Amino acid sequence: MQGVLNGFAVIAVVIGVGYLIGRRGYLGDNGREVLTKLAFHVATPALLFTTLARADLSVILSSRLLVTAVSTFAVAGVFVAVGAARRWGVGRTTIGALCSSYVNAGNLGIPIAVYVLGDASLVAPVLLFQQIVMTPVALTVLDLSGAGEKQSLLRRVTVPVRNPIAIGSLSGVAVSATGLTVPGPVMDPLTLIGNMSVPAVLLAFGISLCGSTMPGRGPDRAPVLLSVALKSVGQPLAAWALAAGVFGLRGEPLLDVVVTSALPAAQNLFTYASRYRTGEVLARESILLSTMLAVPVLVVIAALLG
Repeated sequence: MQGVLNGFAVIAVVIGVGYLIGRRGYLGDNGREVLTKLAFHVATPALLFTTLARADLSVILSSRLLVTAVSTFAVAGVFVAVGAARRWGVGRTTIGALCSSYVNAGNLGIPIAVYVLGDASLVAPVLLFQQIVMTPVALTVLDLSGAGEKQSLLRRVTVPVRNPIAIGSLSGVAVSATGLTVPGPVMDPLTLIGNMSVPAVLLAFGISLCGSTMPGRGPDRAPVLLSVALKSVGQPLAAWALAAGVFGLRGEPLLDVVVTSALPAAQNLFTYASRYRTGEVLARESILLSTMLAVPVLVVIAALLG
């Protein structure tokens, strides 16, 4: 469990630094907004391109990816159904569905895969699925539902290919699929820029905590608690039921898919919420609570299946 604790400790420290920056006002009144825009438009697309350009796309055909996909859609579908029934709105429901099912496969998943599961490539199916399928779909929904803006049919159809996150992901997949080698003078600057993504997201998240109330209270209490319950308990249970009952996985493969499904909601979901100015409190509190619950949940899973 040392890898789990180390991963969470690093995240907590960087978020704490962001909180202090916000309290001291070192970046001014617009510091969070600038960091969010930097991450969304520049750093995260660069990170996704460099990561996926080097990825082995054969993992798409694995049974682990099928477990991930079905369990993700299952818990996200539950949130969407409740959100529609409660009339939470398209934007907030979309953010809540992501917080219920979109795991922190990058900055938390990789160290946990290395130290707990023994193989960093085990998070690759989750990372690929989230960036190739979930992110473009969710951001397209957010784009099309934004501010009642009327758009032409052409603009609606081309939304996914105009989003910087989607562009970075799909470009990386295209490079990997074709076997092209990106020259060092191109890849090295992109790698350097991409390295800003995780720190920028975490610092912006820390700044957002300044002046915020205790999580799980206020008008967003119901969607926050629902998303956290689905993320921390519902998704791992769904992954376990599918992996063991449908795909017949046992031992280490079963542990792998359940552990990755139990990772908390990813910090970059707050970037998306901030970018589209919808569900920001929901995203912030869901990420915070699911991250706090992830440690005991992962310890229990490792004890039962390890």
